[in-house]
Amino acid sequence: MMSRFAGATDSSHKIEIVSKEIIQWPGECCIYRVPKRLSKVNETAYTPNLISIGPIHRGNPELMDMKMLKQRYCDRFFDRTKKVKEFERFIEENEDKIRNCYAEEITLPPGKEFVYMILLDSIFIIELFRMTAKRRENENDYILSKPWLEEGIKYDLILLENQLPLFILNELYSQSGDNGCFMKLACNYFFPTHKEVSTEMEGVKHFTDLHRTFYRPPPLDHPLDLKTDSPIEHLYSATKLVDTAGLIFQKHKENQSEENQFREKRLLLHIKLKKPSEICPTSCLMHCFKNFSCFKRLRTRMVVPQFVVDDGTEELFRNLMALEQCHYPSEAYICNYIVLLDYRINSKEDVELLVDKRVIVNSLGSNQAVAEMVNKLCLEIVEMYSCYRHIADDLNKHYDSRWNKNMASLRNVYFRDIWRGTATVVGVLVLVITIFNFLRPFVFKNT
Repeated sequence: MMSRFAGATDSSHKIEIVSKEIIQWPGECCIYRVPKRLSKVNETAYTPNLISIGPIHRGNPELMDMKMLKQRYCDRFFDRTKKVKEFERFIEENEDKIRNCYAEEITLPPGKEFVYMILLDSIFIIELFRMTAKRRENENDYILSKPWLEEGIKYDLILLENQLPLFILNELYSQSGDNGCFMKLACNYFFPTHKEVSTEMEGVKHFTDLHRTFYRPPPLDHPLDLKTDSPIEHLYSATKLVDTAGLIFQKHKENQSEENQFREKRLLLHIKLKKPSEICPTSCLMHCFKNFSCFKRLRTRMVVPQFVVDDGTEELFRNLMALEQCHYPSEAYICNYIVLLDYRINSKEDVELLVDKRVIVNSLGSNQAVAEMVNKLCLEIVEMYSCYRHIADDLNKHYDSRWNKNMASLRNVYFRDIWRGTATVVGVLVLVITIFNFLRPFVFKNT
């Protein structure tokens, strides 16, 4: 079919329309190569260091050493189950479905080589998870006996580009004859301190998606439609909100048992702004005594679950954010959270404040390193909507309030600590007594 530019008669202006079809991903597509604009910020965060899973990093020569180890795990699995042919046949029957799960074009031709790759990687994962669940019986295993290797492989299995479709792992495990379900086995591997998390992971597509689903989105207890609410455009830093507007950052309180600490980790996205009760004019002075807990309820508080920053934090959240950018652009809860965190942290002083409030646990050692990490996480991230827009709007209103600024200034100047507050109160009392003594001869002269 031929088309012309309007008003053109020269044949050199003819263009050929190859197809009218709209390019669409298959419905099963869920595994992506990280877009270049994201990967160029920190390419190592998306690249496996020890082991390749699936087709995207299959040809990486630096990861070939682990192929022999995967083969040993595979041999041990089939020595026990004796189902090589059945598994190969199942993968062959589902080859098109598996290929459709990848947005990246797979260069391997259909046939035995592709089937072998999927079978080898799938059985390695199943066998590793199975042995981890029975650690006491397999404490001398090559991987489980080396904590650095086990931890490194666990991080590689979270990377977006290093995934297998979860349906193939589920089906192969169900046909292996082992008891239980694969989802429970996977959750035991990644989240060993929580027993019931597997029951909440329906519809998970792969291990990166599993970790995204682990962080439950905040409840919509405010009049907000995620798909119509705009992203955050502006928000003041943590130090400005505290020093200039008197905001209190408060760590979400949980009992310090292992189970409660784990539950708090799952509630990472649940940020709430608790506003003070109505304050009458006569309580202005009392409002200043921030060192007394009975008066703290009169101040606005931002209740935030604790955010632990360690060596694997950037790698984990970069891959979760990349998944949301590619697959969940209208439900990017992790991106929304990191963007909100980025607005609150502009410098090492902001990190120091949040660490002092125990809102952030800094395992990197340097507050400057945490500030730089958070600021770089949001580079090249595009937000369509934000589930925290209402919080940002309320914080901006709180900051712009003259009352809050005046009260914050009063507290900072006269009630910064208990000694300065005591001196202020004593000074006010002395002033009142002095004025009273001065006026007493005039007021009480006729009495």
